[in-house]
Amino acid sequence: MAAASATIAESKPFEDSFCGGGAGSVTGGGLIRGGLGAYGGKILGSGSDYVQSNISKYFSDPQYYFQVNDHYVINKLKILLLPFLHRGHWTRITEPVDGRLSYKPPVNDINAPDLYIPCMAFATYLVLAGISLGLSGKFSPEALNWQFVKGMVGWVTQVMLLKVSLLSLGGGEAPVLDVVAYAGYTFTGMCMALLGRIVLRYAYYLIIVWTCLCMALFLVKTMKRTLFAEVRCFDPSRHHYLLLGIALTQFPLIFWLSNTSGNWA
Repeated sequence: MAAASATIAESKPFEDSFCGGGAGSVTGGGLIRGGLGAYGGKILGSGSDYVQSNISKYFSDPQYYFQVNDHYVINKLKILLLPFLHRGHWTRITEPVDGRLSYKPPVNDINAPDLYIPCMAFATYLVLAGISLGLSGKFSPEALNWQFVKGMVGWVTQVMLLKVSLLSLGGGEAPVLDVVAYAGYTFTGMCMALLGRIVLRYAYYLIIVWTCLCMALFLVKTMKRTLFAEVRCFDPSRHHYLLLGIALTQFPLIFWLSNTSGNWA
């Protein structure tokens, strides 16, 4: 009987190892499980690091774009509305963080993009559009809703314009939120245009032309000094044509968005 048991045990060595038949098999099973667990943890860890590095490359921390103060906001508005008078540089400031260079937040760098001003400008744009609709006797919830949709379409259009410009120059890897912030600054100028329509109706066209020129210059300087630094190749002729195209696009876009007719026109 003992011999038969020994024969059965010898004929099923692998079954005992995985099923837990004896002290030796328990130790072997633990080693196998430990090895598989360590290997799986290594795979998951490397995969997580890869995903995190790629996400941070294209999508920065949203909190970064809201690190602003009164001093930054005032000086940024001066650059947006009076870019001709800006005598400083347009490049962003870097600092070493965890062994690599990172851009300083807006509170420490006037040239850093932020989302606070674009978001506040967009909200102000809707308020001024509502006032303009009310003064012209066209206000209604539907008209204001159309103005909101028009503003979002304009913002997305501006983002796509800037992103396509970067990609056409060799695959720029500027974070998406950077591009969203730069595109959203357009609403700062449009608020001035709408305010001019409400307060100084006769000067509306002069104000909106000035706004278009200011936003065109700001975006050209920004794209030239900041965003184009992210591209992998440089073609001077294409570079200049794209900058000219971005500048000229601001005129029809701002004229369209500042028209508070309550529809797409």
